[in-house]
Amino acid sequence: MTRIPSKAEILDWISAHPTQTSKRDIAKAFGIKGADRIDLKRLLKELEAEGHLQKRNKTYRDPEQLPPVTVLLIKAPDDNGDLYAQPLEWHGEGVEPIVLVVTSASGPALGQGDRILARLSKVAGSDHHYEARLIRRIGVNPKRVIGIFRKGAEGGRIVPIDKASSSEWIVMGDAMQGARDGELVEAEQAGPKGRMGLPKARIITRLGDPSAPKAVSLIAIHQHGIPDDFPDQVVAEADAAKPMGLSGREDLRDMPLITIDPADARDHDDACYAEADSDPKNPGGHVIWVAIADVASYVTTGSELDREARKRGNSSYFPDRVVPMLPDRLSGDLCSLHEGVPRPCLAVRMQIDAEGNKIAHRFVRGLMRSAASLHYGEVQEAMDGQVTDRTEPFLEPVIKPLYAAYEALKKARVERAPLDLDLPERRIILSDTGEVTSVAFRDRLDAHRLIEEFMILANVAAAETLIKKRSPLLFRVHEEPAPEKLESLRETAMAAGLPLAKGQVLQTKHLNALLNGAAGTDDAELINISTLRSMQQAYYTPENFGHFGLALRNYAHFTSPIRRYADLIVHRSLISAHGWGEDGLVQTEIDRLEETAKHISDTERRSMIAERDTTDRYLASYLSERVGNEFSGRISGIARFGAFVKMDETGADGLVPVRTIGREFFHFDAEAGTLMGADTGLIISIGQRVTVRLTQAAPVTGGLELELLAIEDEGLPKGGHGGGGRRSPAGRNVKRKSGKAKHKSAKLKRKVERKRRS
Repeated sequence: MTRIPSKAEILDWISAHPTQTSKRDIAKAFGIKGADRIDLKRLLKELEAEGHLQKRNKTYRDPEQLPPVTVLLIKAPDDNGDLYAQPLEWHGEGVEPIVLVVTSASGPALGQGDRILARLSKVAGSDHHYEARLIRRIGVNPKRVIGIFRKGAEGGRIVPIDKASSSEWIVMGDAMQGARDGELVEAEQAGPKGRMGLPKARIITRLGDPSAPKAVSLIAIHQHGIPDDFPDQVVAEADAAKPMGLSGREDLRDMPLITIDPADARDHDDACYAEADSDPKNPGGHVIWVAIADVASYVTTGSELDREARKRGNSSYFPDRVVPMLPDRLSGDLCSLHEGVPRPCLAVRMQIDAEGNKIAHRFVRGLMRSAASLHYGEVQEAMDGQVTDRTEPFLEPVIKPLYAAYEALKKARVERAPLDLDLPERRIILSDTGEVTSVAFRDRLDAHRLIEEFMILANVAAAETLIKKRSPLLFRVHEEPAPEKLESLRETAMAAGLPLAKGQVLQTKHLNALLNGAAGTDDAELINISTLRSMQQAYYTPENFGHFGLALRNYAHFTSPIRRYADLIVHRSLISAHGWGEDGLVQTEIDRLEETAKHISDTERRSMIAERDTTDRYLASYLSERVGNEFSGRISGIARFGAFVKMDETGADGLVPVRTIGREFFHFDAEAGTLMGADTGLIISIGQRVTVRLTQAAPVTGGLELELLAIEDEGLPKGGHGGGGRRSPAGRNVKRKSGKAKHKSAKLKRKVERKRRS
């Protein structure tokens, strides 16, 4: 009989081998085979129940600490030249540990993007949690940079456009690729550091004029490595696709399904229809149909289209362009549910009762014909009495029944109590030539909410069906907030005089009570932002951990297969589960679902960052002509090097460098989220109302630099060493703090002082 390891031995193995922690890996390490695996499984479950391990994606981790040896990703040096690193094996629920990399003069030079294997030691009483010492470097691809080429006598240099990078790159004469002075280029590292200690680079791609307005999104696309050109074989495969017929499908062409999208939508992948339920057993109930483009019939497993779609993971949306997951022949034509054109679809018929609860559903593979392609604004206007020739034929038979079903769904939503954040979404308005003409906030209409509720209901139906049929799928998971982030939110709420209950299982209804309590007050935006920041990031996984934000136990993405690869996986699983054809989910896909889930979660985050960076650059361009103007805003973030301010007018984020605030030293408290002046005791914290002056706007990097003028309508106190904010003749602040602002500042100051004494 094989000796079963002790719990201590298992924990030691997991700590020392962070990339080999599945049950299979552990069994192999200790030579456990056959029936003895049952005892190993029991031990792992006991360790999990005792809190020593945490299971995620079939692997086990210690949720409280990093292993003694781990893989790290080197970050850019901070203002003091110190190197910090991201622990790639961190899977805890709390705040990610801060790791300082300790280098030696004899060791290799480490730079941003390097991956290293390092030995960690815990550190107490410092602003970082671990110190890391290099064991060895892990091979990586050459580092790349997007920047402006400046020609010199024997080559030139590249000035990076990334605001997080300050180092220039040297380009030798034989590595210029014909680049002209002032052009936007992409380059990769070509060797060790050259003269003046700058890294050498060779130009890979010339991207053109960086000042051209429509180069803004192009910069983000290349900077973040988003594929924007389809290989020839992928385009050829898409061009060879033909329209699908009725064979093997349910005929839905006579059903008046309509699409409702933004006015500038480039594709239409979902359509809907509703009617009163004729079943006498369901008085006041409704039948809702949601039909989704049948992308799986065109993009089959292992095809060139499939490989490219998986590589991209999702479409990326910018103010002036879309980088689609699929070529336009599919995304804008054969898979798009255009008005009056037969299109293949997967559709779900859902029956809800008068209270909006789903009581039955079934899926079909069909052929539909959209009765109309409408946009949100005209649908809402029709319901509000502003009927046009376009919407009048659909008002009574289609639009009003949709809203009637939505009214029922609203009742179920109230009972379910999903997280109800109120965060306006910015919209960048561009001219035909790409210049920013205005920045607006998108309207939130009932037409938007209607479609959202229908899509959520269809996504739930897809997850429930596949669970019932025991078919593999990718769930959309959103886990509850980490305890540390929740405690930070609770402190912010208390400082604003709002309660957030402690000592009970957190539910979204508790957070909604907090949000409702803040609604209509000066703290509403602060509480909404703080609540959002306390949330975990949603991701894809083959295991079902539920969706906290939506307050749903079973949730998967089904409704957007044109722009999300996760939805295509769910479609294929539905096809296999119903026996609808040979284009369903195959075993090779099932075997790598975990890998696919991780990959597309990463591509989703990549697109989000690229889209955010593009918005920042457009806003910087828009504000560049208003340098010197004053703006109102709110502190939205605190870092050692300064405070971030979200400006009211545009929602743009700018930085107030700590070096520009008076002439005193500021103590940074990461836990409290504060900067406190050593001489004046001035406390700068998240949520404070401020007045700032725009001192610099850099459209190429998207950076905005601000000068802090006032906090909560008070002038700044005079800093140490004769530095200057405004002061009254008596040496006091121009205005005394009052009410809630005074209470919050005093509370934060006491907390910082307690930490300093301890």
